[in-house]
Amino acid sequence: MSNELLFEIGTEEIPAAFLSKAIMDMDDIIRKTLTEKRIAFDGIRCLATPRRLVLTIADLAPRQDDQTVEKLGPAKKAAFDENGQPTKAATGFARGQGLEVSQLETITTEKGEYLGARKTIAGQPTKYLLPDILKSFMLAIPFRKSMRWAAYDLRFARPVHWLLALYDGEIVPLKAEDIESGNTSCGHRFMSPAPFVVSGFEDYLNKAREHFVIADPAERKKIILEEAQKAAAEIGGKLFYTEDLLETISFIVEYPVIVRGHFDENYLNIPKEVLTTTMISHQKYFPVISDEGKLLPYFIAVSNTRARDIAVVASGNERVLRARLADASFFFEEDKKVPLEDRVESLKKVVFHTLLGTSHKKVMRFRKLAVKIAAKVKPSVKKNVDRAALLAKADLESLMVGEFSELQGIMGREYALLAGEKPEIANAIYEHYLPIIAGGDLPQTDEGAIVAIADKIDTIVGFFAVGIPPTGTADPYALRRQALGIINIILSRRYPLSLNFLVDESLASLKDVLKKPAEEVRKDVLDFFRGRLQNQLIAQGYAYDTVDAVLSTDIDNLVSVIEKIQALTAFRQNPEFELISVAFKRVDNILKDFREAQVDVNLLSDDAEIKLFSALENIKMRVEKGIAEKDFNAALNKLAALRPPVDAFFDHVMVMDKDEKIRFNRLSLLSEISALFHKIADFSKIVTAG
Repeated sequence: MSNELLFEIGTEEIPAAFLSKAIMDMDDIIRKTLTEKRIAFDGIRCLATPRRLVLTIADLAPRQDDQTVEKLGPAKKAAFDENGQPTKAATGFARGQGLEVSQLETITTEKGEYLGARKTIAGQPTKYLLPDILKSFMLAIPFRKSMRWAAYDLRFARPVHWLLALYDGEIVPLKAEDIESGNTSCGHRFMSPAPFVVSGFEDYLNKAREHFVIADPAERKKIILEEAQKAAAEIGGKLFYTEDLLETISFIVEYPVIVRGHFDENYLNIPKEVLTTTMISHQKYFPVISDEGKLLPYFIAVSNTRARDIAVVASGNERVLRARLADASFFFEEDKKVPLEDRVESLKKVVFHTLLGTSHKKVMRFRKLAVKIAAKVKPSVKKNVDRAALLAKADLESLMVGEFSELQGIMGREYALLAGEKPEIANAIYEHYLPIIAGGDLPQTDEGAIVAIADKIDTIVGFFAVGIPPTGTADPYALRRQALGIINIILSRRYPLSLNFLVDESLASLKDVLKKPAEEVRKDVLDFFRGRLQNQLIAQGYAYDTVDAVLSTDIDNLVSVIEKIQALTAFRQNPEFELISVAFKRVDNILKDFREAQVDVNLLSDDAEIKLFSALENIKMRVEKGIAEKDFNAALNKLAALRPPVDAFFDHVMVMDKDEKIRFNRLSLLSEISALFHKIADFSKIVTAG
């Protein structure tokens, strides 16, 4: 294809976890680079296998766009003398631009007229720019970890073995260390390792396939899913998979070959989550389930080579899985011998964090808080919450969780049920870890939700208390995710729970470890929650200034915060919203730091201020009633009635009167108005035209 670019970086096996992000980064890097270089492009595709990263562009312009450069010189009045002759300033500027004074132009700016030079810089042929572009592109791809090899200074995810670079069918000459680009790629490491020549992208895809390489990850995923589902159906089952597992497996292989294996049915007595975790997380196998969702004693593995005897490959995978399941079975049987409650005492030997004490201390802290939360939002579950919180971390001392850390909470639930605990308590042990990922499932029971909130707020406040908050680049204890977890749990269950209460109670239990004053920690934690909530709401589509206006005045009751934002969003549809907002802004602007409100009605003399005070008194109780009843739409509509008397007040009244008492009284009147609408939002944060 004319003007087609094909660039392949051939490597040692790159970890599957690196490749999905690498594809996105490659696309982003090349788009930005070509835009900066003024080279038009179309149809970018980025592909990856464990042994290669591929970039292709269907239509890359043969040359850069021309560039017009404008440079300002001296002011026009300084460029010519009284006789209209160019001054040294004009001639010097022209000479510096390689032009005659007559070739300079007059350019009008906000500061007046200036002499200027406009020059057109012709674009260079793309083929001359590509060597540097492609090498810079290659070196700019970020990886979680990179490495150097041999005596090279070059760093990459894994050692680079070859570079394929073609533009419009011709080799793009570039060199990285002693690796020179060419028109050849390499096939599958074991089944067809010899190099092969390609002429373009379609030729590359076809020949790669002939050499047992499926270069397109989307095609590999399709093959894996279809063939694995077929293999599961052949034994009367269905494939159990997640998109993450499918993607991971697709980045482990270049040429997927499906292998079906079997394991002893006795292992089905182990909890389902143990089996699926062993197969998925540790072996990267697909479990097989029945139509009813029960596990069957089969698995689907994906091999990277076509074997002479697939039964031999299946046997090898079965042997590996058998050993893992035998360990899991042993751990499960041994763990059952020790009641879950007996493991709580063992948590005294488990360090949660060197600055925050043991896991046992943490449990005792959030157990106490969980009961207090339950008393506020669901008193009927206090006893269950107390028990669930006590047992919440006990499975950390089990053999199973020691081997399979992903099963914390899951095994706690299983062992609690085996010990005869109530299902509500057992489920809460599992649910208190939720959400496990951003946007993940939330607790479905009050017991689970309450223990989750208590555990998470203890963690967040604890790390802030000892001076280990998240930074812009690091959040090793996932405090952002835990804060969002608290926010979303409270909102999903509509708990009338005070964020100030949660922080204050946690601070009280952590007073012995504080590294700075409690009030500072409190402020930092609340600001942290404000930032998490702000980002989430903006991502959900709320206007940033609406969110800012409400969060600037309230972060305590999260349910009310959302209702205020929804009400203000609807209120912005009022045709007079702009005028209302500007009026309230004027109130705040003149007050600045003045917040003392004590209006003396005897000092009200001007008709406009008397009417404003009367309007305020007329609506104040109704606004406060609307706020108390959470009818923020009604409260905002009542507040809107203040706009005309506020405008009239500013039009006819001198607020900053020379008489100190009158000035103070008028500022106090405005302060009362400000305090009233600040109970919903800070209108000074609203972006308006005025």
